Amino acid sequence: MDVIDPDARIADLLGLLYVLNNIFEGKTDLYQLEKEMEVDLDDLMPIVYTAANLGLVNAESGDISMAEKGIEYIKSGMNQRKQIIRESLKNIEPFKTALAMRSFNLEDIIDKLKENNVPTFNNPDGSHDLEVILIEWGIYSRLLKKTDEGFEVIS
Repeated sequence: MDVIDPDARIADLLGLLYVLNNIFEGKTDLYQLEKEMEVDLDDLMPIVYTAANLGLVNAESGDISMAEKGIEYIKSGMNQRKQIIRESLKNIEPFKTALAMRSFNLEDIIDKLKENNVPTFNNPDGSHDLEVILIEWGIYSRLLKKTDEGFEVIS
């Protein structure tokens, strides 16, 4: 099941794609990427997994390379980037559940994610992590908007 990692941020995604594309010409091993980005592998992997889940990179056997969608993302302007992320999020949790619910608050979506066997947010920090993801990825991409009651899918 593909899930946005709670430790993955949009800024990290952009940094990963730029370094991979511009410094490594689209392909390298994770060790070299880790050295270039000056981060621990434990800090790098959440964004690598998320970028792979979004279809922006291919990561396997210790190597990482740009996917066509990742190249398109890098070459696009801001609005197109948001559209690429928005379309990619539709098949990944917690956004897949959010789309099915259309309108929800944090407690409701946490319950629905548990019901759908998505354990990522089933911990003491889960509610906060989920809210950050919904705001950072969902609102950034214009997939969601914040309401007084919680969140709503933008049609």
